[in-house]
This record gives sequence, C-alpha cells and structure tokens, in this order.
Amino acid sequence: MSDPHADAQLSKLEILDRKNAEALLGGGRIRIDAQHQKGKLTARERVDLLMDEGSFEEIGKFVMHRSKDFGLDKEYYLGDGVVTGYGTVNGRLVYVFSQDFTVFGGSLSETHAEKIVKIMDLAMKNGAPVIGLNDSGGARIQEGVVSLGGYADIFYKNTLASGVIPQLSAIMGPCAGGAVYSPAITDFILMVENTSYMFVTGPNVVKTVTHENVTSEELGGASTHSAKSGVTHFSCANEVACITHLKQLLSYMPQNCEETPPSLPYEPQGDEMRPALNTIIPENPNQPYDIREVIEGIIDVGSFLEVHQNFAENIVVGFARLGGRSIGIVGNQPAVLAGVLDINASTKAARFVRFCDSFNIPLLVLEDVPGFLPGTDQEWRGIITNGAKLLYAFCEATVPRITVITRKAYGGAYDVMNSKHIGADMNYAWPTAEIAVMGAKGAAEIIFKREIATADDPEAKLAEKVDEYQRKFATPYRAAHRGFVDEVILPAQTRQKLIRAFKMLENKVDVLPRKKHGNIPL
Repeated sequence: MSDPHADAQLSKLEILDRKNAEALLGGGRIRIDAQHQKGKLTARERVDLLMDEGSFEEIGKFVMHRSKDFGLDKEYYLGDGVVTGYGTVNGRLVYVFSQDFTVFGGSLSETHAEKIVKIMDLAMKNGAPVIGLNDSGGARIQEGVVSLGGYADIFYKNTLASGVIPQLSAIMGPCAGGAVYSPAITDFILMVENTSYMFVTGPNVVKTVTHENVTSEELGGASTHSAKSGVTHFSCANEVACITHLKQLLSYMPQNCEETPPSLPYEPQGDEMRPALNTIIPENPNQPYDIREVIEGIIDVGSFLEVHQNFAENIVVGFARLGGRSIGIVGNQPAVLAGVLDINASTKAARFVRFCDSFNIPLLVLEDVPGFLPGTDQEWRGIITNGAKLLYAFCEATVPRITVITRKAYGGAYDVMNSKHIGADMNYAWPTAEIAVMGAKGAAEIIFKREIATADDPEAKLAEKVDEYQRKFATPYRAAHRGFVDEVILPAQTRQKLIRAFKMLENKVDVLPRKKHGNIPL
C-alpha cells in the first residue's frame, strides 16, 4: 500500500525505484499468493504471457484513486487495480488492459475506468486492436455513481470502436453486473473453465427473486456460456490456453477496418486437387456427413480456428487460411439437425459474418441446408426475425463472398445462405447439389396430390413422382442454366477454384447506399 511519508528519506531516483517495485506488487504478496492458490495468474503475469518478450510499455502505473469515503482515504495502491499499456503480439501493435484482482478485488473505480478509456482512445487513434483481460468484482461500491459512470464511459468507447478496431475480451475471473456489458459489445469473448464466470445477477439474487438454487459455475461459467447461451465464443481449459487462443485469433484479423488481414507466404502444392472430396457426400441424400471434413479438405492444412464450437452446432463458423490468405467460413452442419437453420444458428452466423465484413475478411459459405427448423417453439421465439438477421448480414456484406453448394439448398434457406441473388460474387455447386423450393418428397406430395390420391397404388405413384421431381429440379443444372450458379465443379476442384476466385476478387469494391446506418432486425 502506497505510503507518501516513506519517501521523505530517499533520493529522487530511489523514490522512483521504490514506487516501481510497489506498483509491481499490486495488492501485495499475500493477495498474489491467494490468486495463485485459486489457479489464477496475476494481471502482470497475464500481460507478460500475451505480449512479445520485452515489448510491453505500461501507461498509468502510478495512478491512484481519489476517493475519501468508507475508509478509502487510508488505502491506496499504485495502478488502482488495472494494468494498462501497449506492446506487440507476434510483432503487431496491440493495446491491453489487465484487471488486478489483488487490488480491491479488481473493482472498477473512476480512475481505473479512466485508464481503460485512455488505452481505448489510443487504440482508436492508432488503429490497433484492444485486448481486455477481465478479472473484476464489479463497480467499486464505495465510490457509488462515479464508478457506474466509469463503466458507462467504457461501454461508450466500446461502441464507438466497434467495427473500427478488433476488440477481444478474455474473462479470467468474475465478471458480474454492469461489468458484463463491455465484453458483450466486443467482438470475441474467451472464458476460462472453472475460474471465470459472467452474469448480470449472481446466484444469491437469483435465489431471492426466483427461488432457484444455482452455483456461479452453473449460472454463468465457461461451459454454460459456450454451449447454452452463446455469450462466449471460446471456452479454454486454463489461462495459458486462453492467452494462446487470443494470439491465434489475432493472427486472422487486420489491425483495423482500413487494412486487410495479414497473409502468410504460400507455395502451391502441385495442382491443388483434393480427390478425397469426390466421395465425401453419401449416396443417400438423407445420410449425414461432417462439414468439417469438407472444410479441412479445402483449406490450408491445420489452419481452421472454429468459433462458437459448442453453440448452435448445426452451423459451423470459423477462420482459416486458403492459399495463405485469411478467410471466414460459414458452413451448414448436416451431422447436427440435418444442418437446418434455427434461431441460434442464424444469430451465431450473422454475428460472425458481420465481424468478417467489418474487417475485410473474405467469406466462404459451404451450403447444405434443408430449410429452417419448423415448430411452435421456433416460431414463437421469433425464427422469422432471427433468420432475417443472417439474411441481412449477408446482404450488407461487401467483402468477397463465395458460396459452394455441396448438397441441399432448399427454400428460403437457399436465398439466405449467400445466394447469387443477395450479392454473392461467385457461386459454385457440386454435382450432388439439390437446389429446389423443398425436398422432392414434399414437393411431389403437393404438386401431384390429386394424381397420387386417385392412383391404384398411391405409394408407387408417389415414388414415381418423387423420382420425376428429383430429375427435373433436385440438381444444380436448372440454377446453372439461369446463371444463379456460376459453375458446377468436381468436389476435388474446389480448393483450386476458390484460391483463384478469391485472388480474382481481392480488389473488389462494393459501395452500399448512403445512410446513417441500417436497421438490422434485432
């Protein structure tokens, strides 16, 4: 704890050395040991892990709070519970704030908030990502509305920075009440299993109001938010894994909205054909397969970083590299719910598409979708509005957009999944593609209803008409005749075609109508 009287007998250089040493200790050795005993790193240890060795430059190391109430005038700590500064991650400029739980439980005060805001302002002016390492008990109660105002200042900066610079939030401990809304506005949230949690109201309030007994982990732990709510994009086994994930995530995105993502050197390996893709689609159109196998067969080896892996598993989204270039991938997952679009899948994909478009990351869509999930639950919870979010996101995206239809493309879901009609640049189809208003059986039952009903053998007549409909409509060729599909290709050719097409589109310019902003169906 800072003691101004201890400086009186020291030289000026000694005073500086003493203050530096004091700042590095945060809340003191006892609290640092307590942090370690919980399996958690300190704020400074996290920064050291994240940044390139020796690159971190701290800002605001000697800041102290200004409060006098409730005994705070007797307790001061240099830095006031947050480490802020800048440095490099893999050689690229990044700004960071790391909350220090050893100082007042990492609680946010007026000066604590000012330090974070200063970092965000610098990041905006200099066009570089901001990473928040969150570990805070919430607003500093002793400061009242001043600390609440500090949170609002941060929320405002988060919103202004959205779409301008990447913002990443790692939840390394508690994140409750108003504290959750800053991470929620940022682009990606990472959580650590068993040591971090997020919720607006804690277990005690929940019990009082709703009489539910629930633990912090059940209410807002990493597994809950990665699988049930979708609040967090990545659930990490420990803090080291979390920070490693952060670095990997950064590697796919540019510094800001004016730049393009970094590319890796790439040397073509032969003709880029991938024969294994020719046999990946089952003969039976109702048999599932894993879209991740298609993704791995197309992209640069080992480059796929899946986002929201455990949430809305009927759609797969993530970053990858294709010929060294960073791309975003959205793919229906036939292995889960036959790849249908539902509320969660639509919002998950829409959010990802909008991030990629914000930061000039080209989009690849792998389509095998039988439609939207039917049922009262989906309709009553707003599948119409939520499905429209994905439609809106694709329509608005101006980055290079390519779709590959691997199998089913039925009904309105065909339109929504980056069809030519909503602005896709290139649309390919495999020979196995089925592009139609609905599945052959359902279509035949409607179109030939009377003929089937009056037939001597209705089942045989239905089978005949299903076969007729499949031959006429459940193919990629009608769409290709119309130009809705640019080319029907062998699956083995997909990687080669995509590398060339994205190369062709690299200087794409597409301008939206002048407006303040659109009104996405929230």
